[in-house]
Amino acid sequence: MKKLLVLITLSGLIYACSDSGSEKKDSSTGEKESKNAAAASSYDSTKGAGKFTHVDLASSLDHKMADGGKAVYDVKCSSCHKLTGEKLVGPGWKGVTERRKPEWIMNFVTNTEEMLNKDPKAQAMLEICMVKMPNQNLTDTDARNVLEFMRQNDGVK
Repeated sequence: MKKLLVLITLSGLIYACSDSGSEKKDSSTGEKESKNAAAASSYDSTKGAGKFTHVDLASSLDHKMADGGKAVYDVKCSSCHKLTGEKLVGPGWKGVTERRKPEWIMNFVTNTEEMLNKDPKAQAMLEICMVKMPNQNLTDTDARNVLEFMRQNDGVK
């Protein structure tokens, strides 16, 4: 019985270490590399990865949206982010709307995992903070409200 368990365990380890469970490989390494290069070259690091490709911002603040964003911040964001430039668990929010485009911010807060995998700026923040931001399951409306609250925090009137 012990020999059978050892044999099953070894078989499982061999299978786990093999590439038989990995994704199907392209017919040539060159094709795979060119697909990866094409995907990397089409990535827009100013807008990030996600569905937000264009966000219209008014020159003045939408106070109702900012109030909604503050409510989201109070519940889901304040335990890790300060409104100053000071790092808590995650980076401080002061000046974020001056450093990042609105599309990037909304894509990051709604598509965090993919942004951390693809975006060099998000990866640099992860190196500093050393903690991945969990998915907060924000709706598009929540994300837009948070963006407006960030704008308010950065002094937009």
